[in-house]
Amino acid sequence: MTHDGGLSLRMQRVLRAPRSVVFRALTEPEELAKWWGPDGFATPSVESDLRPGGGYRIAMQPPQGDLFYLVGEFLEVEPPERLSYTFRWEDPDPEDRETVVTLSLGDIGGTATDLNFIQGGFATERRRALHEEGWTQGLDKLEELVLSAASA
Repeated sequence: MTHDGGLSLRMQRVLRAPRSVVFRALTEPEELAKWWGPDGFATPSVESDLRPGGGYRIAMQPPQGDLFYLVGEFLEVEPPERLSYTFRWEDPDPEDRETVVTLSLGDIGGTATDLNFIQGGFATERRRALHEEGWTQGLDKLEELVLSAASA
């Protein structure tokens, strides 16, 4: 599901961990805080009501600058296969608008996960590119986290 008329971001990763481990890292506040955000950002708090219609609020702290918040509502919660939610900044940039994130997790032999990510619709290419950079760095950290969790 994406907003009509906007640009979309699509990414795909194969993570060397079972879907249950990946889904937990995507949804449990303590795990999410370990990998969320671009390089150098901290995630001081994650509040989550993980159910369709439930909300979330993630505090993000850049290396320099003030704390800011990401908020949204869960649209689909189907462990360990699918997660979808709205994504908006509490104090948006004029080029920002609410987008929808959808994560689909495919099972690869019980030991790996095919993660497909879609976020749309962005108002401008500049905002889409900014999110692509942030998600790329965040997913790199997610990959490290689930690999170490699966190896433990």
